[in-house]
Amino acid sequence: MKFDDFWYVVALSTQLKTNTVLQRQVLNEWLVVFRGDDGKPVVLQDRCIHRNSRLSQGRVCQGKIQCPYHGWVYDRTGKVVAVPSEGENFKTNAARRSRKYDTKEQDGYIYVRLSPQPIEELAPFTMPFYHQSGWETVRVINRFRNNVTNCAENFIDIPHTASVHPGVFRKARQQKLEMTVERRNGSVFAEYHNETNNLGWFARFLNHTSQEIKHTDSFHMPNVTSVEYNMGKYRRLFITSQSIPETDDSTLVYTDITYNYGFWNKLARPFVRWTAQYIIHQDIVALGIQWEVIEKYGAHFTNTPADTIHVFVESIRDRISRGEDPRKLPDKKVCLEFWV
Repeated sequence: MKFDDFWYVVALSTQLKTNTVLQRQVLNEWLVVFRGDDGKPVVLQDRCIHRNSRLSQGRVCQGKIQCPYHGWVYDRTGKVVAVPSEGENFKTNAARRSRKYDTKEQDGYIYVRLSPQPIEELAPFTMPFYHQSGWETVRVINRFRNNVTNCAENFIDIPHTASVHPGVFRKARQQKLEMTVERRNGSVFAEYHNETNNLGWFARFLNHTSQEIKHTDSFHMPNVTSVEYNMGKYRRLFITSQSIPETDDSTLVYTDITYNYGFWNKLARPFVRWTAQYIIHQDIVALGIQWEVIEKYGAHFTNTPADTIHVFVESIRDRISRGEDPRKLPDKKVCLEFWV
């Protein structure tokens, strides 16, 4: 199993209109994204095979992309279908083609898979309650100067929230929390207990009775995190992030905030978007600083029991980086306590 066996987001469906050309990078591979003449997404290597220009700088017409340098035209299969300099002498040649990648369109996202022969057919992660009745989704995109592992760990890390997001998300109260964290089948699940109203600015709206919150964090190989807060009827929230590895130190993160606030769903949208982006910006700064230190001193961590969830995430990603299947790791479950 390798990282290129998995599906990665390259665009929102709404971003890829007819005749739109998008330039993307996944796992250090340059990609050009457009819609073919059948309306389906196409992803080719962002390279013209003629004189090595970038197809993403060209234009799309009737589902075909034309190189901006000498005008070679590629169809949705990657085959060269026109060479202006050859005029009437042009003939199709099976050897003249760009590398094409598999694509899927699901939950309003366009996905690409780089491996031409994956070890097995793995499906993209299903976004919780996307476009289901009674639910609203706010979708934001942000770039982090850090790697996928550190980004994913940040998104499911409770202890940092009181320091990085004081007031807006949590406050330092030295409240004892209990956590049960489990690794199984390439995923990590953490359930928390004793959480009540330490929810920052919107605590009174989200949990005005201060009942215990049902809070679960999860990681799903190789790059998805999902956070669920269940505070009762019409007070349920999912924060799901897909961390896309552009390069070793650049991660593009697509985040869905999907919630059911009943009557307040539409009214809450601007507040949900603003708050999410405010919190994410704080994380961008924190992770940028972390990466600066890693570049200088290396990635050497001193873990506490609260970091068990990160240790499990790292074990899964390390296995994939070695070409192994992390689902073969032994199931492991740990119960612990920590303070926030």
